[in-house]
Amino acid sequence: MIKYEDLRLSNAEFFEDYKHAFSETLESGWFVLGSAVEKFEDSFAKYCGVKHCIGVASGLDALMLSLKALNLPAGSEVIVPSNTYIATILAVLQNGFKPVLVEPDINTYNIDPEAIRKSITGKTAAILVVHLYGKLCEMDSIRQIAQEFNLKVVEDCAQAHGAAMKGVKAGCWSDAAAFSFYPTKNLGCLGDGGAILTNDAELADMIRKLRNYGSSKKYYNEYIGYNSRLDEVQAAFLNVKLPYLDKINEHKRKLAKIYFQELKNLILPVVDADYYDVYHIFNIRSNNRDSLRQYLLENGVQTEIHYPVPPHRQKACQEISGFADSHFPASELIHQTTLSLPISYGHDEEDVRRVCRLVNSFCA
Repeated sequence: MIKYEDLRLSNAEFFEDYKHAFSETLESGWFVLGSAVEKFEDSFAKYCGVKHCIGVASGLDALMLSLKALNLPAGSEVIVPSNTYIATILAVLQNGFKPVLVEPDINTYNIDPEAIRKSITGKTAAILVVHLYGKLCEMDSIRQIAQEFNLKVVEDCAQAHGAAMKGVKAGCWSDAAAFSFYPTKNLGCLGDGGAILTNDAELADMIRKLRNYGSSKKYYNEYIGYNSRLDEVQAAFLNVKLPYLDKINEHKRKLAKIYFQELKNLILPVVDADYYDVYHIFNIRSNNRDSLRQYLLENGVQTEIHYPVPPHRQKACQEISGFADSHFPASELIHQTTLSLPISYGHDEEDVRRVCRLVNSFCA
């Protein structure tokens, strides 16, 4: 069986270093906001090319705290893609803002800049972009629109660790950028974890306080804050893995190249020389998606669907104004036809070639 993701296999190379890192943390006796978190924050900021990194408890918290710290007006509208994972929508709702769904470019699956422009109203305060599958959005155009209308920009980089456009990495294009270190990510820890990147010193200071009960000094609270801190153990694991992120990304790009060379009669991801894609997910599209998925499973290949239900069709979102009766044809088409093929650090070239042979056999 070729699993879609085998986290034991993907992490096997790091086991001994993980054990050493855990032992060091255990012996230190310091488990919250200590030297391991500080080291990771400094290293990840330098890797991405920004001034500040603030470790938090999860990717969702990273999005929530980013929006909270921007101090947007009450009742603000935040533009988000209509085909994102629901965490993006939840972060907007948890802050009391209104998510405004905007269709993606059907070729890249990322939010369409021109659709953003058409959706801006007098209440729009921010654009929350999602670098889906490991490809950056068209950030030049999006930043230009944001400047034109005086809007804040937040990046959801949960799938884009190390991805770049025109040599500039994810996390460098916005007022604040949110990362997840969920175990399946290209840079994943062994539990939940997240981080926020920014070049704004005041914003960074606010987020550091918000993640820690609204406090920078123990027992003295300046804001109504949260308990959302990247813990020392997960930071220690991330310190082990971060130096290998480029190697992990290149491995996934090598596997993606085989898919591009060998797969036939399917809609494949768009490739552009200006973009360095890291293929957190290798997405294909087929009108016979469900039959293809079942065929692959019967022949020993697991796949995933990212995602089976678009946000505006989720039960949790039906009470949001305008969601229940809305129709987003591009997003719905993607959700009906998308299929994610195995492409992890634990897969090898023969795994991918076997997947290609089976997919081509089905399509033929």
